[in-house]
Order: sequence, then C-alpha cells, then structure tokens
Amino acid sequence: MRKNLFLIAILIAFSGIQALHAQDNLIDGVVWVVGDDAILKSDVENTIMEYQMYDEPINGDPRCVIPERLAEQKLFLHQAKLDSIEPNERWVSAYLDYRMGQILDRYGSKEAAEDILGPLNKFREQQIESLREQSQIQQMQEKLKKDIAVTPSEIRAYYNKLPKDTIPFIPTTVEVQIITFEPTPTIEEVDAVKKQLREYTDRVTRGEVQFSTLATINSDDRETSRRGGETGFMAKSMLQSEYAAVAFDLSDPAKVSRIVETDEGYYILQLIEKRGDRINVRQILKRPKITAEEIKRKTELLDSLRLLIEDEKTTFEKAAIWSSDKNSRMNQGIMVNTKGSEQENLRYGTSRFEMSELPPDIGKIVVNMNVGDISKPFLMTNDKQKQEIAIVKLKSRVERHKASLTEDFQSIKAMALNQKQQDVLSKWIAKKQKETYIRINDEWKNCDFESDGWVVQK
Repeated sequence: MRKNLFLIAILIAFSGIQALHAQDNLIDGVVWVVGDDAILKSDVENTIMEYQMYDEPINGDPRCVIPERLAEQKLFLHQAKLDSIEPNERWVSAYLDYRMGQILDRYGSKEAAEDILGPLNKFREQQIESLREQSQIQQMQEKLKKDIAVTPSEIRAYYNKLPKDTIPFIPTTVEVQIITFEPTPTIEEVDAVKKQLREYTDRVTRGEVQFSTLATINSDDRETSRRGGETGFMAKSMLQSEYAAVAFDLSDPAKVSRIVETDEGYYILQLIEKRGDRINVRQILKRPKITAEEIKRKTELLDSLRLLIEDEKTTFEKAAIWSSDKNSRMNQGIMVNTKGSEQENLRYGTSRFEMSELPPDIGKIVVNMNVGDISKPFLMTNDKQKQEIAIVKLKSRVERHKASLTEDFQSIKAMALNQKQQDVLSKWIAKKQKETYIRINDEWKNCDFESDGWVVQK
C-alpha cells in the first residue's frame, strides 16, 4: 500500500509499555475492531508518541492515519497465519539489536532508559513477539507482490502519465572501485588479547566480578557492551560457524567458554538461556591492536600498487582481483550498494550510490574526486569495525537531473513496479475488507480514509 506502512508497523512494536493497558477501560478504549482483533485508543496514542520520539512525520490526522495502518496490519497478519508464514528470526534479532541500540543512544545510558522503560532485558523480551508479527506481515506482503512484473510498454506508459512537474529528480550517483589491505596484528598483540580474555575468565570463575560488568567495561563490541554483553536470542544459522559451535556447546550458565577466534576478533561467551534452536549468550569481544608500524607498512605497499596502476603497468581491475583482500576483490573491486533494503532503496544490489549511501570514510574521499581519479591510500573502518587501508577509483558519476526514460530506465522501472505492487496490495485490502467484520467507534469514523472499505458496517 503506502510506502510508510512497514515503518509504522515497526514503530508500533516499540510503543511505550507502561501506557499499553492503563488508558480507559477495555470497552471504552476500543476504537476499531477488525475481525477478532481490537485496536485500542492506547495503541493509537502510543504509536503517535513513537512518531514524535523518532521525529517521523505523519501525513494527515493521526487519529485517522494510525488506526487505518493498524487495521491493514491485522488483515495481513491474519492471512500470514492462515498461510503458515513463520517469522524470520534472523531479521527479528538483527532489527531488535538495532532498535535497542537506538534506544540507548537516545537516552544516553542503560540506567536512563530503564527509568522510562523499566528493565531493558524484560523490555527486550516483550518486543520479540511484536517483531515476529511484523516479520510475518512483511513476508505476507512480499508473497502477494512476488510474481508482479512490468513490461517495457507499462514502464513507458507510467512515465508518460506522470505530470511534468512531478517527474522526480534523480540525485547525483557514483560508481566506486576499491582495493583494501587489512593490517595484520603482531603475534604479541594476539597473545596479549588472549591473555586478557583468560584473565577475565578466571575472575568470573572465582566470583570476583560479573561477566556482564566486564562486558560493559571492556568489550570492543559497542552494540552488545551496552547490554552487558547480551546478544539476544539467535539461531545457529545467524552466527559464524566457529562462534556457533562454541555457543551451542555451552550448558552451564556459570561457566565461561573457551576463546573463539572469528574474522571479527576474539570472543569469550557465557550462556544465558537456550530455547530450542535459539540461544542467548553474553559475549566479550577483543580485537588485537594494530601497530602504527604495520599501518605504515601496508599503506606504503598499497601506495606502490597505486603508482603501478597510474603508470599503466597494471589496471585497477586486475589489481583488485589479485591484490585486494577478499571483501573487495570480487567483481573487479566494484562496490555494491547494500544500504537499507531492496524495498526502500532503488539502488540496492547495484553499483550505484548516492553520496550519503557510501561508507563515511569513503564518501569524504570520493566527494572531491573526478571520474578516473585514484585516491591515495587512506585508513578506514569497515562494517565489522576493523581497520583497513584502502584506495578507491571513481568509476563514474551521474549528476542530479530530472528522470528520463533514456538515462534512468531502471529507476523508472522500479517506480512503475512499486506503483503496480501497491495497486495490487490495495485491491487485496479492498477484497479482505468485504470479507472481514469491521466496526469503528462513531467518534473515529469521521475520517478521509485512503481506502473506502473501512466505513461499511458489517
């Protein structure tokens, strides 16, 4: 339906807990009924509060927009359950981690957040079922859209029907190639990290300190350290194999695991709880420090490679294949846009980036480059929070312009496809409205709803 539907659904999952059942009594608080499900006044007010908290605009009267979105969700969720669609546990865990991080950033500390929300461990658990429902809703929508396609003639017809003053502008986009070298820690640094982790294990075993306290103070994983090292429930498929093997072998919450080496660093783990094929642990991550000498050595090595490319002794593409670390050697070093998701980013999965979609360390280099330029080596932090030395080449740049069929066919195709998908979802909702019992409190009927089917009395 509307582009903000799923965003609204997610925000609802994190509505203020203490207000959920406190407003009015159950009968007086019911504003809509959809099938067997009630929408309470508190549901609406809590969602509005979430919008205000995260500075999200509501296009229209909140008393009209929000209940309609909630009702749409209930239709999708009911059908998802009928179709036996299971939640995507990987997405649930990842999004919950992301949102808990947002909450801690907003309140500044765990203590401040708990003053408002109560114990965060309990708050976190309360959100899981709501997020599972949101996952089912999203999957139901994707199921309804999956076989929809647009033909070239439909794309042209969509573009030609756009009023001239509504044809969108395509922002400046770039294609970037990258070669990276990862500095290697010394054996001494690795041994120091392992020694430190063994000391943490001994202190916890002797009862001198809680694992969670050490994780908060010492873990290099900023996301989990704010929760005392707690990862939240995860399936084995969500974890690196080395990590999963040790985590799922844990059976005693009082014990600390052996040291686990992954490409992110070195971990020790402590079991919190197992639930079937999912596990919740605490972790402490330590990354060996990289010496200035090693950074200097790798920088000089990469600069020598850059000079070979500029002297035409080799090409950037060949150098990326044969010289770059594994993350950037594929596809001749061309970066792939993974910002956001396919549903919200027209460039997702392509080689095109808006400047704001590039990693910050790369964006500040590329912004001042001309097409064909190769940067000098620079230090960057990758998505695993590890340091790398990189050089980049600006492969192409397309300046901001009004969309045209000749230059922006793929972007217009995505817009036409999105419109066709939304039309299909709207028709599906209209059909379900006719088949579903719907009752709206008289005080909440006087709205200009996007769909006419809500106001029909059953």
